[in-house]
Amino acid sequence: MHRLFSPYRAVLALPGTRGLLVVALLARIPGTAKGMLLTLHVVLDQHRGYGAAGLVTMAMTLGAALGSPLIGRMTDRRGLRPVLVLTGAVECLYWLAVPLLPYPALVAATLVGGFFAVPVFQVIRQAVAAHVPEAQRRQAFALDSMIVETAFMVGPAVAVLAVTGEQTAVPALWTLSVLTLASVLGLWPLWRMLSRRQHPGGDTGAAAAPARGIWLDPALLLTLALCVAANLVLSGTEVSLVATLRSLGQTEWAGVTIIFWCVASLTGGFWHGSTERPRRLQLLMLVLGAATVPIGVIGGFGWQWACLALLPAGFFCAPTIASTAEAISQAVPASMRGQAMGMQGSALTLGGALGAPLAGAVIDRTGPAWGFAVTGAIGAVLALAAIVYRPGAGRVAEAAA
Repeated sequence: MHRLFSPYRAVLALPGTRGLLVVALLARIPGTAKGMLLTLHVVLDQHRGYGAAGLVTMAMTLGAALGSPLIGRMTDRRGLRPVLVLTGAVECLYWLAVPLLPYPALVAATLVGGFFAVPVFQVIRQAVAAHVPEAQRRQAFALDSMIVETAFMVGPAVAVLAVTGEQTAVPALWTLSVLTLASVLGLWPLWRMLSRRQHPGGDTGAAAAPARGIWLDPALLLTLALCVAANLVLSGTEVSLVATLRSLGQTEWAGVTIIFWCVASLTGGFWHGSTERPRRLQLLMLVLGAATVPIGVIGGFGWQWACLALLPAGFFCAPTIASTAEAISQAVPASMRGQAMGMQGSALTLGGALGAPLAGAVIDRTGPAWGFAVTGAIGAVLALAAIVYRPGAGRVAEAAA
């Protein structure tokens, strides 16, 4: 047991790491509640259907996918503080305005709000990469992936509880504006971590940017493709799971099965950080995709079987996502890390945006089991392609040096 925890103790012993991880959890919880609150606002306050609510959340997803790399580029060039001032002001105003907007204006404003969303996930990953030495970065990103899982379990549940008693989402939306400001204040001190690593000589001005062709190479593009594949599989699994339980008349057990899935992911994240022989990203993605394929067949016997079937794939969720962040942080120079992490955020967002409708379309034509099979197979095939094609990382490391 001591050997399992000792790698994490070394990371947590680094000055400032515990505070960084606390900020990572608290700052992420408001972001994980956004989609749920928007859905509840459209359904309860504007009296529209779930399709209309889905269009609003899609606008936020599209805005975030477009804005994430540009916000990351601004972080690299201008520093963290101007980015937090800009995005914090825009997002706080957005959440204050949401209850006052008619539906068409809400869709347009949500696109803008997503574009200028406070880059909590990217900043945390940049701070982890900048603060933790490379030899301990795997454990740090594993801890961060477990924090993400915890935030996604807490945020939507709190959003539902906040709205249930009021039968309106308006107070929760205005509260989210305050929590967004609190997130900005929590992220504010992290500029010192980013500045020390990007400008080790003490100069906090703009760093000289290497040519994009040097670091945006096939190896990084493959890693970004695996980011898309990972979230495509996860979002496809979520939709397929709900469809499977609905076909069995056991929808009320969806929460329990998702908790099993998340606990398996947390366990896998802990293993990934503590093992002395970590698996490569391509192999983790291959196993994640392959283990997703049979879930529908096994889960078709009942929700208990669905819980068991989700355990192998769930175990590899957090390690896969953590490995993508680690691979990207190692593949680019520190001065370009904000833009690269922004690209990772866009890739994950794109995967989530593609996986749910793809699984839904497959389910409508064939059945719930095929939703798992198709999305899992896509992830496995992309992982196999990445294993077969392995461009050398030597010139990337040389350029980063």
